[in-house]
Amino acid sequence: MYNSEIRERTKEIRAELRALRDRAQTLMDEEKSLPMGRVLADPWQFTHRDTDSPFKTDGEYLQAVIRAGTPGGPVHNALYELAEKRAASGLSEGIPSDGGFLLAPQFENSILTHVWGEGQIMSMCRQIPITTGNALEWPYTDEGSRATGSRRGGLRAYWIDEASEKQKSKPKFGKIKLRLQKCVVLCYLTDELLEDASALEEYVRTEAANEIKFTVEDAIINGTGAGTPQGLLNSPCKVTIAKEGAQSGTVVLANVLKMWARMPGNLQGKSVWLCNQNVLPQLYQMSLTVGTGGSAVFLPSGGASSAPYSTLFGRPIIPNEYCASLGTEGDIILWCPSEYLLGTKRGAEIQTDLSIHLRFEFDESVLRFVFRVCGQMAWPKAVTPFKGTDSLSPVITVADR
Repeated sequence: MYNSEIRERTKEIRAELRALRDRAQTLMDEEKSLPMGRVLADPWQFTHRDTDSPFKTDGEYLQAVIRAGTPGGPVHNALYELAEKRAASGLSEGIPSDGGFLLAPQFENSILTHVWGEGQIMSMCRQIPITTGNALEWPYTDEGSRATGSRRGGLRAYWIDEASEKQKSKPKFGKIKLRLQKCVVLCYLTDELLEDASALEEYVRTEAANEIKFTVEDAIINGTGAGTPQGLLNSPCKVTIAKEGAQSGTVVLANVLKMWARMPGNLQGKSVWLCNQNVLPQLYQMSLTVGTGGSAVFLPSGGASSAPYSTLFGRPIIPNEYCASLGTEGDIILWCPSEYLLGTKRGAEIQTDLSIHLRFEFDESVLRFVFRVCGQMAWPKAVTPFKGTDSLSPVITVADR
C-alpha cells in the first residue's frame, strides 16, 4: 500500500524513469558480467543485505529513486536487489526502468530492539544529586565495632553514682568522597541518514541511554573505583561467606542462611538478592532436610507446576547480567541498596549534544551522550556487633566454590 509521500513522488519521477530504462538495463548487464561477489562501483552501495527490505525507511528509498532518475546520477545497488525480488511477479515489475523501482516494501517508522532490564539496579540506590563542582564530601561516624567504647565512633554513655566524676569521650569521624566519573557514548551519523532515516536518531538516543545504564549498573556491582564507581564486590565493607566443605559450583541452603545472618537486622527488610540467571536452578532445587525427609525451600507447595517464589526470606530476587557466573564469588549477593550512594550531576540526566563540526568535511554529524556519575557503599568497613564476633555488612557474598 503506497503512503501519500510515495504516491506523490512516483508521479513526479515516472517520466524520468522511462528515460532511464536503457541506462539501467546496460548497468544490469555489466553487473552480471562481473566476477562472482563483485558489484558495480557505487558510492551509495547499501551494506545491509541480510533483510527482506534493502531500505530502512521511506525517505531512504525515495532518495535512491530520485537520484537514479537524475540524468547521469548513480543507481543504488539496492534498487537492483529490490527489482530482482519483484521479478517473479512478472511483466514490467521485473524491469527497473518500467516501474520495478517504484514497488517499495512497507516501512515501519521504528527499529525493533530487544528489551532488557537496564535501570532497575540504579533506581534502587540512594540518589545523591551533586549540584556544584565535581565531587561531594560526606562525613560519617567511624564505627567499626558496636562494642562499648566503640559505638558512635567512641562516644560513650555511663551509669554513675551521685556526685561521681564524669568521664569524657568523643566521637571519631571519617569522610566519604564521591568524585564524578564520566560515562560517554559517541556515535557518528552521516547527514543523509539523519535527514532521511527518520527513526534512526531516536533509536540512537534511546539505545545510547540504555547502554549507559548498563555500563553504570555493571560498575555498581563490579566497578574498581578507579575511573568508575566502586562496585559491591570491591567494597571494603563486603563480607564473604566461606563455602561448605567440598562444595563445588553450587548454591546451597547453608550459603543463603549464613548470608542472611550477616545482614544487619535493621537492614534486612530493605535488602534484595542479586544473582546471575544461571543461579536460579540452584534455588529451585534447594531443600531443607527434616529427619529422613525434607521440603523444597524455593518452590511452592504445588512444586514446579506452580509459579516459583520470587523471594528468599521475604526479600526480592533480582536476576541480572552483571553478577558472576555460578560458582564464582558474586554469583549471588545479598545487598541493601539504600546503603549505596549514587552521585549524579544534573539530576541524573544524560547530557546529549549534536555537532556538525567534528566531521564537517565528511558530511557526518556526531551525537555525544555524557553521564556523570559516581558511587560507593556508605559503609567504609564491616561492623562487629555488640555481642558476637561475626561482622555485619550491607553487602554479603559467597566465596568461590
